[in-house]
Amino acid sequence: MSDLTNKYKDEFILFLEAGFIAVNHADEDSARKLFAASKLLKPDNVLNDVGMGYMHMCKLELKKAETHFKHVLESDPTNEMAKTMLGITLSMSPHKGSEGEKILTELAKSSTPEAKKVSKDALTFVDNFVKKRT
Repeated sequence: MSDLTNKYKDEFILFLEAGFIAVNHADEDSARKLFAASKLLKPDNVLNDVGMGYMHMCKLELKKAETHFKHVLESDPTNEMAKTMLGITLSMSPHKGSEGEKILTELAKSSTPEAKKVSKDALTFVDNFVKKRT
């Protein structure tokens, strides 16, 4: 590890969280840089890919988001954060909505309260807005 990486290795979570905040503020440039910094500090941590997937999901770049979430699930099949976001992504994707709903329905029974709540809310959103015909 370089001196700079050693100096900031304990700040991994701060860079990661700041990346998520940058996504929420629609600051893609900062988000990319912050996720890159967190990846430099902990290259094997799956949350780096979750963050990039989240950024793509928020931009409705659904295929790119799907790729990131599936990459996370290849190395960590029980990652409920990635599964939930994959379910949301797929539920908004043409021709993959039922696959996304299946994932979200499964997670709505999760023992993890956060995954359960987000999945239920996403299913309600899908029912009310994605499936709704005008």
